[in-house]
Amino acid sequence: MALTGRAALIAALGSIPVGVLEPGWTGILAVNGPLAVACACDYALAAPVRRLLLTRSGDTSTRLGETADVTLTITNPSRRPLRARLRDAWPPSSWQPGTEIAASRHRLTVPPGERRRVTTRLRPTRRGDRRADRVTIRSYGPLGLFSRQGAHLVPWTVRVLPPFTSRKHLPSKLARLRELDGRTSVLTRGEGTEFDSLREYVPGDDTRSIDWRATARQSAVAVRTWRPERDRHILLVLDTGRTSAGRVGDAPRLDASMDAALLLSALASRAGDRLALLAYDRRVRALVQGRSAGDVLPSLVGAMATLEPELVETDARGLTATALRTAPRRSLIVLFTALDAAPVEQGLLPVLPRLTQRHTVVVASVADPHIARMARARGTTDAVYEAAAAAQAQDERRRTAEQLRRHGVTVVDATPEDLAPALADAYLALKAAGRL
Repeated sequence: MALTGRAALIAALGSIPVGVLEPGWTGILAVNGPLAVACACDYALAAPVRRLLLTRSGDTSTRLGETADVTLTITNPSRRPLRARLRDAWPPSSWQPGTEIAASRHRLTVPPGERRRVTTRLRPTRRGDRRADRVTIRSYGPLGLFSRQGAHLVPWTVRVLPPFTSRKHLPSKLARLRELDGRTSVLTRGEGTEFDSLREYVPGDDTRSIDWRATARQSAVAVRTWRPERDRHILLVLDTGRTSAGRVGDAPRLDASMDAALLLSALASRAGDRLALLAYDRRVRALVQGRSAGDVLPSLVGAMATLEPELVETDARGLTATALRTAPRRSLIVLFTALDAAPVEQGLLPVLPRLTQRHTVVVASVADPHIARMARARGTTDAVYEAAAAAQAQDERRRTAEQLRRHGVTVVDATPEDLAPALADAYLALKAAGRL
């Protein structure tokens, strides 16, 4: 006997799992038996989700601020066509705010036995590894009344590298390096430089560079040219303690330090120097050493990508001991840390002589441009108070820097935009003076 009314509804819906009804259909089905039968058939004709085969391909790394395309291949091994909506879930920091829904959701149709590809474009807002979450698929029947839904885990990782925005300064710094390297007529001489060649004297040359023996053998005055020594050792030390977490603009101080370290690394590797990296707070967070000139920059970028500031006080003694073990021979040690009075006076200054007696030390620190703007503020009572507070902070910073200089340390204190070129200039000045 044929079932009608509520009995037909119960029979039609008996095999449909709870939760696959599209919104708004429950009340309609309660009064419409034939529609219930159509919905049951629609559900039965929807392609099964669990049997789908999913694989990934595409980019495995990108720079912060750039995009990465990850392709998802969906294979339908069933005998029913797949009509689906798909959500490719990633961490929220994988996209710019407000773009996640449009970027992660896709519609697709896959005929039986075929495959289709969809591409998810990521634009990460933070450094580090971004790992794919689950892929959720909702498969619809031909009428679009009912659906099957399931999720698949398809692992994939995109590493977000530092942006290296200071790369734009590299050509001008390399030009200056070529001058020091004897490739132009603008040459300097200092301790630790190597004899390169002879050339004719031009007005303005240092008379101490005149080669009198060579001059006696020819009609013109000859001068020696010099080039900075190569194969020097440079250790970059990133302080990843709590002071590196302070935000300057839209990014923590650590990010600005990384950018300056990358420009110095690119410049020093072109100069023939050897580079190593140490990231430390209370333990070693990253260590890169023994890399060739062609491999050092990619290695540093990869090591920096996953570094995050740690909300702990940096152990200055441990940092110093680790730096001395990492650089057993005379080196240039570039320490990226804050110039806050308390951490420097209580932590760094007592152990600084251990570094300076064996190595040339440079301290690079990120200054907050907002403090400079506050110091210039006038016009209201609040602005005057802010200017006084900013002036006091600047005076403390200058006193701290002067204490370091009295220990023979070169201090580079600049805003995030200026720190990288200022540090590169300090490196070139040391090279020109023969201190490397």
